[in-house]
Amino acid sequence: MTASALPGDQAIVNLHVAVEPAVAFEVFTTEIDRWWRRGVKFRVAGRRPGALQLEPRVGGRLFESYDTVAGTRLAEVGRVTVWQPPSRLVFIWRAANFVAGEQTEVEVRFDPIKHGSATSLTLIHRGWASIRPDHPARHGDDVPTFIRNTGLWWGDLMSSLREHLATRT
Repeated sequence: MTASALPGDQAIVNLHVAVEPAVAFEVFTTEIDRWWRRGVKFRVAGRRPGALQLEPRVGGRLFESYDTVAGTRLAEVGRVTVWQPPSRLVFIWRAANFVAGEQTEVEVRFDPIKHGSATSLTLIHRGWASIRPDHPARHGDDVPTFIRNTGLWWGDLMSSLREHLATRT
């Protein structure tokens, strides 16, 4: 797996998985709650039990539902803008502390390799240049450090996806 970034705007993570693109796409989208890491670094619910779901269509939501003392809460973190199984998925990404009008974009490509029996998965999280440098989502990091850390964050998640896929074969 490799991670790279263009200064200020995007983080790119690439990995190879030993399944065909259709399986990689299906697992990425329909089993997202099973492979997406848990905890305060990765989930709005933090340590509370919850479920992450991606609705499989253009306009579908990426959201987390979790229980609180006040009842079940729903946190929408994304909205699907491109749904092209088994090759491409794009969704708007909004951190929990984004205000109206603040958003970034995540594109995930599933390209066949090894005569289609494996997949090169490329994830690009872009649009950070439109988010002000002192935004709380940047955790006080300068732009290069923030983009690097964003790539590492997605790298953690993609490692989890690869591990999940390995248990299915």
